[in-house]
Amino acid sequence: MLMSGFNSLIGLLFLAMLVLAVVAFVFAALAREDAYRAADKQSKSFWLIILGVTVAVDLFINFLVLQLAGLVATIVFLVDVRPALRQVSGGGRRGSSSDGPYGPYNGGR
Repeated sequence: MLMSGFNSLIGLLFLAMLVLAVVAFVFAALAREDAYRAADKQSKSFWLIILGVTVAVDLFINFLVLQLAGLVATIVFLVDVRPALRQVSGGGRRGSSSDGPYGPYNGGR
């Protein structure tokens, strides 16, 4: 009984790794090529290959070392590359219509 619970937990972790890799691959595919150059990151094709291999390894190869290497690449993309791409692409937080040049305008309250 304890082993089936452990196997379920490991299965959920592998599923989470796969979902994270697929999300990172989609984000990498949707970003513009020139944004990678403007952010001074590796090329779009580099990240698509790395993340595509990660998705394939997570789906078809049950080798933990390769899956962990792919997880590291996925985390690096999501934590470092994607925010830089969003910054140079003009994405990110948008101000509201009541924001002034020095912050939100609250009507003197």
